Amino acid sequence: MNADIKTREYTTVSEVSGPLMIVEGVEGVAYNEIVEIETPAGEARSGQVLEVKDDIAVVQVFEGTTDLNTRDTKARFTGETAKIGVSKDMMGRIFNGTGKPIDGGPEIIPDVELDINGNPMNPASREFPAEFIQTGISTIDGMNTLVRGQKLPIFSGSGLPHNDLAAQIARQAKVVGSDDEFAVIFGAMGITHEEANFFMRDFERTGALEKVTVFMNLADDPAIERILTPKMALTTAEYFAFELGMHVLVILTDLSNYCEALREISAARDEVPGRRGYPGYMYTDLAGIYERAGRIAGKEGSITQMPILVMPQDDITHPIPDLTGYITEGQIVLARDIHRKGIYPPVDVLPSLSRLMSGGIGEGRTRDDHSGVSDQLYSAYAEGRELRDLVAVVGEEALTERDQSFLAFADDFEQQFITQAKDEDRTIVETLDLGWKLLTVLPKNELKRVKDEFVAKYYPE
Repeated sequence: MNADIKTREYTTVSEVSGPLMIVEGVEGVAYNEIVEIETPAGEARSGQVLEVKDDIAVVQVFEGTTDLNTRDTKARFTGETAKIGVSKDMMGRIFNGTGKPIDGGPEIIPDVELDINGNPMNPASREFPAEFIQTGISTIDGMNTLVRGQKLPIFSGSGLPHNDLAAQIARQAKVVGSDDEFAVIFGAMGITHEEANFFMRDFERTGALEKVTVFMNLADDPAIERILTPKMALTTAEYFAFELGMHVLVILTDLSNYCEALREISAARDEVPGRRGYPGYMYTDLAGIYERAGRIAGKEGSITQMPILVMPQDDITHPIPDLTGYITEGQIVLARDIHRKGIYPPVDVLPSLSRLMSGGIGEGRTRDDHSGVSDQLYSAYAEGRELRDLVAVVGEEALTERDQSFLAFADDFEQQFITQAKDEDRTIVETLDLGWKLLTVLPKNELKRVKDEFVAKYYPE
């Protein structure tokens, strides 16, 4: 196909529907190809080919289809896929969902342009995640440890303080005892202006913006842009990690808004809906985002992901958290009943899980007693929570002295271990020592999940 045909301008727009535009009579057009669009008013917009059939191309328009018509709209197919120019100068900068600077700074002079769809990581070259990342938050570091190269989502609910938690993790995350460069990439999808201002003020106030690169798609930006935002963020992360050798933490919020944008495009294409109206390929699409985390053998850097998603009606069986749970390596669950008690962060450690925790803790990484302390805290808190239900029926007077100690432990655990200030950055040693202090509430003979040698070594007398 010669270049003339490849970049030919078409005025054969036959239909405009939702975020989509149908162009007829096209030649040599490929899936995912970028389209330059000229509106009837002469404005420039961009789009991407979603589907090609014979001589008809379905184009999703990134800036929305407002003011487009079938008579005066022009479309030019560029022959290239969506790319982003990346450079180390992107650290400390703020971009919109399509990768354009919005912080008043200069344009980025790229070192290289990369396809935002990335390349799948060869499973044979993946290294097992095994290095501890300290977030300074006890419920994560102590009970659901995050390790380099892991994908560990946060499941939240409407009105819960997941934004505060995301900002705190972005500020505090570090690899202890390592001089390796550490960066945070923050991708926000469909957030309000108020939320955007909160993140920016927080990053600027604390000086965290120096190590944070922000991609921000606001609620009043076109929904279609939401499809690009995580891919822009992850492509930048891959450059930082695998070309510059940095360790990168990618925080994506809110994946539910991303999935809503997928559903909107699917409905506009008249596709047969899957569960709750979401497209059947949503699992594959989410996997394409989550699986871009990891470590590659022979490469210095790593990508660790903490996607945040709001569960509609706090339903953990909703398709978005449900499919996410299949792909990722655990979850941090925020609970409304804990939030109602005024506890921050309202992390419920019982349904929370980090499947890769065992590889990132222990002697030489955190501390030799970490696994036992975590198991003992979990077990005692679970028993204390069960006893609360029993007390509601029979009253506290009916409990044995042993049961009352577990009941007291559950209260202390929530008020001292789970609860911490929004600017409190606990070291892993402080977290483990606090765990031991709380375990003194229980009879010493109940510490059955910690080795005797650790009880002798760490138990506060």
